[in-house]
Amino acid sequence: MNEVADIEPASTLAPGAATLAAAVTAVSAVAHAGRSADLVLQAADERADRAAVRAIALGTLRWYLRLAPAVAAIVDRPPAQVPPLLRALLVAAAHQIEYSRAAPEVCVHLAVDAARALGEGRATGFVNAVLRRFVRERSTLLASADADPAVRSAHPSWLLERLAATWPQQLQGILDANNGHPPMTLRVASAADRDGYLAELAAAGREARTVEGLPEAITLINSMPVGALPGFASGRVSVQDAAAQYAALLLDAQAGDRVLDACAAPGGKSAHILQRQPEVRLLAVDDDPARLAMVNATFARIGAPPERARTRLADLLDPAALADEAPFTRILVDAPCSATGVIRRHPDIKLLRRAEDIATFSMLQRRILANCFARLAPGGLLVYATCSVLPEENDAVVRDFLAANRAARSLPWPDRVPWPDGAVRREPGAQLLPGAGRTAGDGFYYACLGRVENA
Repeated sequence: MNEVADIEPASTLAPGAATLAAAVTAVSAVAHAGRSADLVLQAADERADRAAVRAIALGTLRWYLRLAPAVAAIVDRPPAQVPPLLRALLVAAAHQIEYSRAAPEVCVHLAVDAARALGEGRATGFVNAVLRRFVRERSTLLASADADPAVRSAHPSWLLERLAATWPQQLQGILDANNGHPPMTLRVASAADRDGYLAELAAAGREARTVEGLPEAITLINSMPVGALPGFASGRVSVQDAAAQYAALLLDAQAGDRVLDACAAPGGKSAHILQRQPEVRLLAVDDDPARLAMVNATFARIGAPPERARTRLADLLDPAALADEAPFTRILVDAPCSATGVIRRHPDIKLLRRAEDIATFSMLQRRILANCFARLAPGGLLVYATCSVLPEENDAVVRDFLAANRAARSLPWPDRVPWPDGAVRREPGAQLLPGAGRTAGDGFYYACLGRVENA
């Protein structure tokens, strides 16, 4: 669908109104049609104002669960009688009023013009009246909405309850991180090149810093377009969050190893493995052709030779999926999950994810882990990872697997990999929480498993 791209500026509209309208179509598609923000925002990729469209849309989704109740309190008709685009417009405009630097009156004016751009010209009076009232009464409206802790934190009630039960001491830090803007962290192709790349960024006026414990990581002080990164097209640098960079370090693939990267798309971790040790034979697997194409594109960008980096379309829920492959000495299972550790990058998760999804993900994770472990050679190493902060998807999955599989054993966090600052030791594994410690990476879980010889 091209709903974002189809909205074009009109000469009669105030500057910025078409941008707001484009963002609103994306917000509405997420909030009212259950679509992924990444997917709907692809339609804005060719727009000159794409960065502004993304910023408004993602900012609105980040605070949607706080702003929507406050706006609904002053709308004099049931939600079903307000078209979805108008509902999304009111919330997006409220976000601009509350969280942007623009004057509230300007935000109201842009929203009225955005209604025209969206084909809702007859509703301009309605939009104007609701938003002017929001401007006048927003302190009272938001205070009333904030009486509900879930609304105040802009998280769904079920998720807030689970976070509070699992991470009572870290709860506020998690919520704050989820509602913040994620850092832009890079990974240079070789640790030996990191200082040179920092100097190259500095020469271009871009300030950056190293990340403790991660030899190839650099965090930009201010984000920049990916395509503008020096050396990105040639594979000298990739965008990869700090927490995600631990996967290749824990796997520690050596020359000659047969490596399986299960659920590999979009290929960032496979690329890291290959660039750390080019003499492995790596198979990257995914069950979605479009996502597997992303892995192939990543391999082409870094110049990975086909004889060292293969891809394969396979459903790892099927125990026979890789039956024709020789055993692997290293396996990375980056399992599909709730993505509750990367909400700050994907705020639509707060609207799209449901409590009942967690049990479904847990079932998938258990089956994929069992099927992949069956392909692990004796004495081999399997790293289980998710970008979830919920134990049902993490240590509970691994504990149950260990209890049921006498050939598997839990391995400690290796001494060669510095313990991440702010990480929490689990039994088994390690939980990295979003924004925690000096790494300030996303929320990731890692556990290392070995296959017992002759078991």
